[in-house]
Amino acid sequence: MPPMKVVLITGASSGFGMLVAERLLAEGHAVYAAARRVERMAPLAAKGAHLLAMDVTDAASVEAGVAQVLAEQGRIDVLFNNAGYGSYGAVECVPMEEVRRQYEVNVFGVGRLIQAVVPHMRARRQGVVINTSSVVGQISMPMLGWYASTKHAVEALSDALRMELGPLGIDVVVIEPGPVRTEFEATAFATFARVAHPEEYRARAAAFERFSHAMYAKAPGPESTADAVMKAIHARRPRARYATTWMAAVLPRVRRWLGDRLFDWAMLGRLK
Repeated sequence: MPPMKVVLITGASSGFGMLVAERLLAEGHAVYAAARRVERMAPLAAKGAHLLAMDVTDAASVEAGVAQVLAEQGRIDVLFNNAGYGSYGAVECVPMEEVRRQYEVNVFGVGRLIQAVVPHMRARRQGVVINTSSVVGQISMPMLGWYASTKHAVEALSDALRMELGPLGIDVVVIEPGPVRTEFEATAFATFARVAHPEEYRARAAAFERFSHAMYAKAPGPESTADAVMKAIHARRPRARYATTWMAAVLPRVRRWLGDRLFDWAMLGRLK
């Protein structure tokens, strides 16, 4: 049994976050599960998790949650930045209010947790920061522009952070899943349905929805992504990136091999 770690997980009310929390609890670690909807984490509480009502878009909420963990445990060994959501639509059509909301959760939320937790890791010269990105942190496609841009931002942020913190004994890891069967798809397409696309985009938007639903219907569950997170937590020297599904492993290589024009042609060909 590995030594007990204190782990803070955001977005722990479903999907990867909940599954990783369950696995860590089974190993005897101190797990602080954070989400806006605390009631949805009742199964984790029953297994021994400490629940935090945390909104990653609210600095006071983040600071209060981190302060509670430190007051009760004296340290945070692992920060798993997993809170995030998808919001689809053509770049010109997604309302800027929704764009800002997505950045607040997917990018600035990650930044708030990092700025709240890393000083304490730095003082101890040890820790692991794990940021959930996506295959679209490496590529993009029609109707995914804004969402992909948030994940590209997480990738760039993580690269800089890895180089800043590596010499201080702190590892930074990026988790890159492709389509996975969680609640993510339903949330993303609920926002997509509210986007008003003009006539010129409607056929492409409908094709994108069909294509995406077909991918998710064949997608794996969250287990392989949870496996990668657990490896990163327990590894003596974790990798910088873990692509957790075949699509996440293959598509960025295809993109580099084909180049811009051929990749665009291939993507557009799938969305007819």
